[in-house]
Amino acid sequence: MSKYTTGEIAKLCGVSVRTVQYYDSRNILIPSELSEGGRRLYSEQDLKRMKIICFLRDAGISINSIGELLSEDNPGSVISVLLEQQEQLLQEEVSERKAKLEMIDGIRRELKSMENFSVESIGDIAYAMGNKKKMNQLHAILLISGIPIGIIQWTSIIMWIATGIWWPIIVWALLAIPYGIWVSNFYFKRVAYICPRCHEVFKPNFKEAFWARHTPTLRKLTCTCCGYHGFCVETYGKEEKKNG
Repeated sequence: MSKYTTGEIAKLCGVSVRTVQYYDSRNILIPSELSEGGRRLYSEQDLKRMKIICFLRDAGISINSIGELLSEDNPGSVISVLLEQQEQLLQEEVSERKAKLEMIDGIRRELKSMENFSVESIGDIAYAMGNKKKMNQLHAILLISGIPIGIIQWTSIIMWIATGIWWPIIVWALLAIPYGIWVSNFYFKRVAYICPRCHEVFKPNFKEAFWARHTPTLRKLTCTCCGYHGFCVETYGKEEKKNG
């Protein structure tokens, strides 16, 4: 039956000699016997135990938990549950890190599109990205609400081309105009803009916002706080409430 010294078992498990000695001091991996010269000797069973310890450590499980688990009569079932919990924690960490990477990527892309950059600009973009989920929901509402109008539009065009019947176009126009007014009001009541000069969040008047030159994330406006005129970062804002 094979016997392994501290150095040999450390090499086989890819750890340092000090790690093996540490596990011994914690009574997690106790050598099966001592040689006549007092050297620690480990058996095949000890090697298997050491590999389990290394596996659990690589999975992120603490030394204290490993020691308690291996002292159980039937550690297999407990380890299975513990690994499930550890997997869930790691998945949550992965999700958090992915969210941070998306934020960093978004900030980098936004910075490239900005005319004037300052340290405060990062805070403006971070604020806008913090509301990104709400903005996505708002865009989804607009997209879904516009589907019926789009269907009527294309159906009318196809009928006109195929049969020469043009009156459905009039029906579409009568529906599209009030829909356009409603959707514009709905949208601009729920968005706000961050001024790159004073870094205040403001709401422009409807007419200016509607006709302003814009990109998917920027709109050229006049800040109501400092008078700056230029591209401002679009973000989600609270809906304005009428008095009375």
